[in-house]
Formats: sequence, structure tokens, C-alpha cells
Amino acid sequence: MGLHRLTTITMGVPDVSSTASYYAEFGLAPDPAATDGVARFRTTDGGEQLRIAPAPRRRLIDLGVGADDPDDLERVARALERLEVATVRTATSVEAVDPGTRVRVRVELADRIHSEPTPAPAYNTPGVVARANARADSVLRSTRVRPRKLGHVVLGSTDQGASERFFVEGIGFKVSDTVRGHAAFLRCSSDHHNLLVQAAPVDLLHHTSWQVDDVDDVGRGAAAMLEKDPDRHVWGLGRHAIGSNFFWYLKDPAGNFSEYYSDIDCIVDDALWTPSDWEGARALYDWGPPPPASFLAPDDLAALMTGSHAS
Repeated sequence: MGLHRLTTITMGVPDVSSTASYYAEFGLAPDPAATDGVARFRTTDGGEQLRIAPAPRRRLIDLGVGADDPDDLERVARALERLEVATVRTATSVEAVDPGTRVRVRVELADRIHSEPTPAPAYNTPGVVARANARADSVLRSTRVRPRKLGHVVLGSTDQGASERFFVEGIGFKVSDTVRGHAAFLRCSSDHHNLLVQAAPVDLLHHTSWQVDDVDDVGRGAAAMLEKDPDRHVWGLGRHAIGSNFFWYLKDPAGNFSEYYSDIDCIVDDALWTPSDWEGARALYDWGPPPPASFLAPDDLAALMTGSHAS
């Protein structure tokens, strides 16, 4: 696959300062040199992966996708032309706007992510003592949780079918799984999904998802965020069925959800993976508390639809 990861996203919000403070507490590393009114943040392994810019309402402004070489850019440009989508070309990128989400998608030459492996935790299980005479490693951790990379983005589309065609036939994402008549889980790497495009009455950013080392760091990260503000809690702890990842969702001041996740399915051989069409509760989660109504329909959805979202 010539595509290999998400690079940098730009999130538009009415109040950059408060939203930026949230993501600094979330564990992303801020760039103190930024002076143009756009807040920039880095992950441990992915480099600069989040920009927060002024916008009248919360939305995703652009989405970067990493490609290996110029041939990949040419392939994307030709595919978008076949879909009759206008493109902007440079020597290192090709850009186009998805009609359903109104997000500007930028496929750009970028280095692949090389992560230092996380040591596998030692779990004591029935009949197997893997950790004798010692406390669990997670109990002894004192450092704050730092996301390793941006894993995926979830977007609401006013034309889900058109968005799916744009990303699959145009950009080159692959379909990992679908939710019947509603959503498609798409990948541009070996991770189960880097993008979820779901039907919505208005184009919106539903959530961003950030990889941490393991389920203990999912819990530790969320606990630290909730200690400062319990109202940030949205949904968790749980494990998804689609993608299999552990999750905990929180809400930033602009109304976007942010997810800590670990242990997602990885598809390293396309021939060995068969996409499934899911329905019912299993399409949302395998175990954990049921999702709140505000996760399925964000509290500001009506305001976003009418254009009355506060600025």
C-alpha cells in the first residue's frame, strides 16, 4: 500500500485557546513557537499531527494522508480525475475536497512511522503465573500518558455514499468493515481503520482517536483528565467489536470527542481479511457501558444543523 498513515489534521474551533489547553492536558506536546493563531501539537511517534485553527463552528478543516513516493500522488490524482473531482497539485502533494464531509484531503509525501515496541505486559491468568512476586507494571507507572500517534478520525457526511467513493476510489483507502446502510471503516495503513465515514444530517467532526501503549494507559489517561474535570467523560471504559480496540471517550471544550485507544486489529495481509457488514449493538461495542445518547447524537447537533452554533 503506497498510503501508510494519517499525517496532520486541522481542527477548526471557535475558541482556540481553551481547546488547545485541553489537548495539552490530553498528553499531546504543544509547539511553543507557534505565533500565527494556530495551535500545533505533536505525538510521540507521529510528529506534528494536530493543528487547531479559528473557525465559526467546530469542524475538521483538513486531513493529511501519508504516501511513499510521487507515483502514489499521480495515482491519486488520476483516480480523482476519473471521479470528476477537482484537485490541486504540488511537487509533494495532491489535494481535493470530499463533497460529503467538506474536508480538504491532502495526500502528501511523508515518512512512515517507526514506533519503539511497547513491552508486552505480564498478566497472571488461571494456571499461569507470568508475574511472580511483583506488582503490575501499570501500578508503578508515574509518568503522564502521552499518545503515540493519531490513529483515526470519525467524520459525519451528508452524502455517505459519495464520501466513501471519494476516499476508496479516489484517495485509495481500503474498506475494513461496514455498518449496514450507515458507515464505512476505512484504512490507509495496516491499522483496522484510520477513517470512519458515517451518515449525518450535517458535516461534522465526531471524534479523533489517539493510540496509547495499552489498556492501562487508556484508563490512566482518562482518569487524569477526569480528575481535573469530571464533565469531560463521555463513554468508557470498553472494547469495540469492530476494530477490537479498548476505548475511552472524552469531550473537548468545543464539543469534539477525543478517544484514547489501544490494541486495535491490524491487517497486514489484505487477502486474509474479509470485511463484515455489522448491525445492532455489536456494531458499537463488545463490552462496557452502553453508549450515551450524546455520543450517538452530539448535544450541539441541532445547532450545527441550523448554523446557530455559538462562536
